[in-house]
Amino acid sequence: MLYLDRPAWPWRGRLWSHLISDVSYAELHAFAETLGAPRRGFDRDHYDIPAERFPAAVWLGAQVVPSRELVRLLRHAGLRRPKHLVSRQP
Repeated sequence: MLYLDRPAWPWRGRLWSHLISDVSYAELHAFAETLGAPRRGFDRDHYDIPAERFPAAVWLGAQVVPSRELVRLLRHAGLRRPKHLVSRQP
């Protein structure tokens, strides 16, 4: 299943949502591609989705949940990748 929070995260003059899968990163990448989200929007365990793509994500089947629920779902699925545990790629 795919989930996202409401666009509430400001960055570069826009509001953003976080899109996750509680199944696999493959499911997440496939959904993001269908949504038209560029791969550069992937950040460790989620995609950053601009507010203008939020309605399309919901229409395509993503469930809207609070931000804290996203973290809980990722942890429960074993897909959470906190920033401090992910090594930087050269």
